[in-house]
Amino acid sequence: MSKFSLVLEHLIQESGKTQNAICNDLGISKQKLSKWKTAYNEPSLDELSIIAKYFKVSTDYLLGLSDE
Repeated sequence: MSKFSLVLEHLIQESGKTQNAICNDLGISKQKLSKWKTAYNEPSLDELSIIAKYFKVSTDYLLGLSDE
């Protein structure tokens, strides 16, 4: 698994929201989120920025480059 997929899984668990709710909030399909979580695919730069804003973290944190 990629660092991104591990961080994403952690953020999803910590949010207390369902994956369906997160998908609805982000405007993405469940398949896309699943592919990100399994490291089959990674988000585009625009998607990465949206995810960071949604979870209130930095893009560096999402990519595993920072612990904050």
